[in-house]
Amino acid sequence: MMDGIWLENQNVSFRQNLPMPHADPSEALIQLRLAGICSTDLELVKGYYPYTGILGHEFVGDVIQATEHEDWIGKRVVGEINISCGRCNECLAGRPTHCVGRTVLGISNKNGAFANYLTLPVENLHLVPDNISDEQAVFTEPLAAALEIHEQVQIRPTDRVLLVGAGRLGQLIAQTMSLTGCELLVLTRREKQQKLLESTGARFIERGTLPEHTMDVVIEATGSPDGFEIARQAVRPRGTIILKSTYHGNLELDMSRIVVDEIQLIGSRCGPFPAALKLLSTNRVDTQPLIDACFPLKKCLEAFQLAAQPGIFKVLLKP
Repeated sequence: MMDGIWLENQNVSFRQNLPMPHADPSEALIQLRLAGICSTDLELVKGYYPYTGILGHEFVGDVIQATEHEDWIGKRVVGEINISCGRCNECLAGRPTHCVGRTVLGISNKNGAFANYLTLPVENLHLVPDNISDEQAVFTEPLAAALEIHEQVQIRPTDRVLLVGAGRLGQLIAQTMSLTGCELLVLTRREKQQKLLESTGARFIERGTLPEHTMDVVIEATGSPDGFEIARQAVRPRGTIILKSTYHGNLELDMSRIVVDEIQLIGSRCGPFPAALKLLSTNRVDTQPLIDACFPLKKCLEAFQLAAQPGIFKVLLKP
């Protein structure tokens, strides 16, 4: 048996009698070192997606069993969260994160990382370089999500980019955007968020000074209908809005304006782990200031209560 954080009927609880996960021959059994609570976890608790099981998908841990890949045993790893079938049209077309039969760690039909142990296919794993600490490595998944923007859209130094929201993910997006040399504006009124982003060279604005219909690219990272409306007001004709948040409920759109202004809407989620690990290894992204607290698994209620408070960044969990 093992300890873990269980979600059922939108209630989070700490359980000490959860069965150990069984690793299939192609999977690795991983012992958790550290995990992080993200906005998706908080949305799952609110009921945005009907999930019952162990939460968590941001983690770093040690491989302790790998039947078909014994060379992985003892390795410190992070893991991609989408488990694909490898046989459907999406997988065969090189889009495994859109596999029609995929399961998703801690999100959809796959127990997650908020426990002593978890399992993932070995093909999902990435070795963590020795010069990356556990506290850095736990940011690999959200940093990869931030970098997915760069996989989808070419950001040029001449581009005017507006980031709406500078929370957990927004902070990482701002840091990666600053590497492109673009003119970066960040819409935030929280002094703490502004202070952490001073090194990026971003210019901070408030709603009253929002530049209308002038931004080449707008990244919406608030997960709120109001955030999308701000993005819509700011983007120029034939500009691009990148949606980096999951929404609880429906979002109302004035599709006529989207069509008339020829706005490109891009959904964006999981991204490249190797690129994220490289940035962490070379210290080109600073994650240490983004850690607000660390709790043992058994204090999960306190951890989730803190993580849900406005202005709180990363709350970590450890066995």
